[in-house]
Amino acid sequence: MLTLLKNPAQIVTCNTNKKNYKRGKELNDVGILTEHSLLLEDEKIKNVIANENLSQINYNNSIDCTGKIILPGLIDCHTHTAFAGSRADEFRQRLSGLDYEEIAKKGGGINATVKAVRNSSYEEILNVTRPRIDYFISQGVTSLEIKTGYGLSYYDEIKLLQVIQKLNSEYEIDIISTFLGAHTFPPEYKNDPLKYIKIIVEELIPFIAENKLAHFVDVFCESTAFSADQTEQIFLEAEKHGFKLKLHTEQFNNIGGLDVALKHKAVSVDHLEVISEDDIKKLSTSETVVVMLPGVSFFLDYGYAPARKIIDSGGIVALSTDYNPGSSHIANMNLIMSLAALKMRMSIEETINSVTINAAKALDLEKVSGSIEPGKNADLAIFNTTEYADLVYSVGKNLNVITIKNGKVIYNSAAN
Repeated sequence: MLTLLKNPAQIVTCNTNKKNYKRGKELNDVGILTEHSLLLEDEKIKNVIANENLSQINYNNSIDCTGKIILPGLIDCHTHTAFAGSRADEFRQRLSGLDYEEIAKKGGGINATVKAVRNSSYEEILNVTRPRIDYFISQGVTSLEIKTGYGLSYYDEIKLLQVIQKLNSEYEIDIISTFLGAHTFPPEYKNDPLKYIKIIVEELIPFIAENKLAHFVDVFCESTAFSADQTEQIFLEAEKHGFKLKLHTEQFNNIGGLDVALKHKAVSVDHLEVISEDDIKKLSTSETVVVMLPGVSFFLDYGYAPARKIIDSGGIVALSTDYNPGSSHIANMNLIMSLAALKMRMSIEETINSVTINAAKALDLEKVSGSIEPGKNADLAIFNTTEYADLVYSVGKNLNVITIKNGKVIYNSAAN
């Protein structure tokens, strides 16, 4: 089946010439084409064709993209979308002056959501998560990572992984599962952290690997969570079972997590709001993606990751919502892009590459998704504007009108 996406105002290819990621000055090139159309063959991108040659092209059906722009499907590479409960009261506490770490020490924070998840059934979590995924798809998201980390027990972490697995089977988009059992220590193991680590490495990781319930293993390396040594212990076991690695690190404190991640060639390191100058240099030649989460800095009202320094030093950067109930209750990709530009001094082009091709690399998808290049999956988003700058300029506004996954229209605003 040949489908023609006809006569868009712009095609934003994010072309990499098969390199499959961008770093440094490359991030300012989004590969703009005008006076071209896009030909799909079944699930793949077949070719980009100059409009003057369209009369020579045979196709089965077409989508009129006049007055619109085409981008690679957006990729949200760091989320905690599967959760139960609300932390609106915690939000109220923060507005009155308490900070995130103070609330966590008093039993709030992550453990408040853990309680809600443990009190919710598999079906209840499925039902509250589905509308969130629908919202991501309506924005042009074609790949979505979802982490666990709100169960923090053998039963409840597996429950969350099974929810994510079920959602991936229901939806056309790729839903990538990450095991984050090492999110924090649950209350029952607060005084016996080694016992909980033992459950993670001796029980959970082997079972998850055997049943293919996750692609990545992630850890929160922080003074209120897991130390660098504990992180390495978990990473070693995860590697034995074939998992690729991610790490939450340098969010509030620098306790050595980045070095552990780079040593183990983690696919991504996420947060880095308090990364040191010396550590920025370590990223300049690394293949590890830096996933920055400006929604967290906005929502918690604290410092942003030094995006400008990381990009200028040659780091590979991506952006994500970190959608979760406590530190970034933001599922709006457009807002994240605008925050990156306004608060982190990223160019419009850098933000676009950071939610497409580099976000794909952060999920190990860069060879099949993230850019408009022949042979890649036809994962696309069509936006109702003639100028790609509007995606960042129109703060908080969803301009996406059509989402295409593997060559199939899975969202059309005209039909919703």
